[in-house]
Amino acid sequence: MTYHASYSALALPPRHRFPIAKYHLLHQRLQQADFQQHCEFLIPTPAPISWLTSIHDSHYVHALLDGTLEEKAMRRIGFPWSDALIERTNYSIGATVLAARTALQTGFAAQISGGYHHAHHNFGSGFCLFNDLVIAADQLIRQGNVRRVLIFDCDVHQGDGTATLTQHRDDIISVSLHCDKNFPARKANSHHDVTFERATNDQDYIKLIQQMLPLLVNTYQPDIVFYDAGVDVHQGDELGLIQLTDAGLLAREQTVLSIVKKADIPIICVAGGGYCRDTLHLVDRHLQLYVAAKELFS
Repeated sequence: MTYHASYSALALPPRHRFPIAKYHLLHQRLQQADFQQHCEFLIPTPAPISWLTSIHDSHYVHALLDGTLEEKAMRRIGFPWSDALIERTNYSIGATVLAARTALQTGFAAQISGGYHHAHHNFGSGFCLFNDLVIAADQLIRQGNVRRVLIFDCDVHQGDGTATLTQHRDDIISVSLHCDKNFPARKANSHHDVTFERATNDQDYIKLIQQMLPLLVNTYQPDIVFYDAGVDVHQGDELGLIQLTDAGLLAREQTVLSIVKKADIPIICVAGGGYCRDTLHLVDRHLQLYVAAKELFS
């Protein structure tokens, strides 16, 4: 697992929608007895600027890093600018890269943050400054670790930034499973997009993954799978609209991990979205990924 204390150290305005405390609480939960022996925590180093500018527009990167990005662009991202925001962002990108490298060695790794799939080439959106998924995939390819990456995004919101950043590439395959009537209003074109209606239940959701993911693995033969395990598909999510239950969420994690493991492909998992004022309930939803991983990879 990769984690850094900066994830929950960001001070946000009162009643801000982003659940900043969940990362610290999830880290605490994974240190308890029933998970501790299965979790080795690795501390990342911050991403260097060269990683950011390899994917994102240089002017955007430098303006964001030095605090000169215009206010309108910051509002689109959804956070007030601060040094702490930049610190947590750079550590989170570093953590996704570290987790991806670890997965290549061990078969499975997870990063407690990550999944910032609304970040585009020259702007950020939806609480996403830089796209850690594409940056990490690109770094593995540049360094000769892999030839092809499959990004399997199950966050309830379309990975529009991932789609636009990879649309002209055949070495990073973007797949997004998302609610059709949800943010972003204007969808991009992933390599593969699957839309769900608001009332989608456990059975229909899991059945589609069971049919689709093996086909994707067989078609593209990726060297690693990046899995965005957003829990905003849960029926109790405040921004989600899909109706997965607790059991359905666990079944999704078991299904994705088991299919990829059966294909003998390494998998790196990121937290993705999840929005609930009751942070402990939200942590329980994110914890289902680690319950499934403990069953399959211990």
